Amino acid sequence: MMATVRLSFSPAPVHVRTARLVGVAVARRAGVREDLLDEVRLAIGEACTRAVALHRQYGLPDPVLVEMSDAGSYAVRVVDRAPIEAGIGLTALPPDELANESLTDEALTTGVGFALLAGFVEDLQVRPVDEGVGTEVRMVWPVGR
Repeated sequence: MMATVRLSFSPAPVHVRTARLVGVAVARRAGVREDLLDEVRLAIGEACTRAVALHRQYGLPDPVLVEMSDAGSYAVRVVDRAPIEAGIGLTALPPDELANESLTDEALTTGVGFALLAGFVEDLQVRPVDEGVGTEVRMVWPVGR
């Protein structure tokens, strides 16, 4: 049975835990292997923490959106509404550029978040949202039914 679960929450750190719990519950129901559930929990937490931090940094009251779908695989989208240069930031920089002292703490945190996500998730995409301002982080895990 294909299902999509959508959550939106105010950009407060306290809501990240709820997003992780729901994400793991939906992953389990979708048929993600038990040994991947910690990875799912960590990745959703990291993506949501990153979105909340960007919203707070830019004073954005817009909710953070999390969408989970089990159509053939388990896909999670985390959408923030921060200016695109802040949202994607370091993904295009080579590793030696990460050592550049001119980078802000916020930009470095965002870059480290993407590095952690890349370590957790084999199928990771980061791109501008289709409409409006913001970034979409899309993560996919296989399901075994």
